[in-house]
Amino acid sequence: MTPRFARGRRIAGRAGHAGILVVFVTFLAFPFYWMAITTFKTNQDLYNTHNNPYIFNSPPTLDHLIVLFRDTQFLQWLLNTAFIGVVVVLITLLLAVPAGYALARKTGAWAQGLGVAIFLTYLVPPTILFIPFSRIIAALGLQDSVWSLILVYPSFTVPFCTWLLMGFFKAIPRDLEEAAMIDGLSRFAAFVKIVMPISTAGLLTAVIFAFTLVTQEFVYGVTFITQSSSYTVSVGVPTFLVRGDVYFWGSMMAACLIVSVPIAIVYNFFVDRFVIGFTGGAVK
Repeated sequence: MTPRFARGRRIAGRAGHAGILVVFVTFLAFPFYWMAITTFKTNQDLYNTHNNPYIFNSPPTLDHLIVLFRDTQFLQWLLNTAFIGVVVVLITLLLAVPAGYALARKTGAWAQGLGVAIFLTYLVPPTILFIPFSRIIAALGLQDSVWSLILVYPSFTVPFCTWLLMGFFKAIPRDLEEAAMIDGLSRFAAFVKIVMPISTAGLLTAVIFAFTLVTQEFVYGVTFITQSSSYTVSVGVPTFLVRGDVYFWGSMMAACLIVSVPIAIVYNFFVDRFVIGFTGGAVK
């Protein structure tokens, strides 16, 4: 193989690699571009079928953002979503971490079967559960309150996160805890000082998963909440920006862009740990 041929082969390989990256980046970034350009387009530009939909055919406008923030309670919905998400994440971790660790350290077929059974509860459709949940919410007097959602959301975040963390805790050798206990630590202290720091990727995965589910859940939110001031983003946006057969596309895309960009940034910063959290237990 001549040096010129080898150099050409390396250049072709790099060009092919760069081409594949460009295709994937374009494919993944296109929804954000579409939301951004729709947010600042005028209605005439949006609805004129003769216009190029990928560029601004008219000067950009802020009218859709003004409608979103002035004519709806979007800021309150953001605060409600953030508050519910943080509380649900804390509840999920408080329940899923000890449950996942206990199931990971137990031996026998019954422990494995119990872990599978917990995961199967996550697969139960919300459309089946919202009727019995509504009776519980009514009995507790939590109708039209964000606390009703805080009560029911862990019903699907805790099972999956328990199953996820169980697999991750299994990947951590028992020898580490046993060595710590020989040095004088209790099992709880060994768990806090040894297991928890190693499990950062799994814990982060559980946090991202639980918070993401809260931001996109719709069925429970629209069932248990009727006051607009208590809506989450996933309920308030389609409720107020879809009026009969009239869709406020610009304002809807603005809301989607504002909510999705922070989540995408968080995913981007922690993507390595997020992938490890999903695959580490299975691989190790």
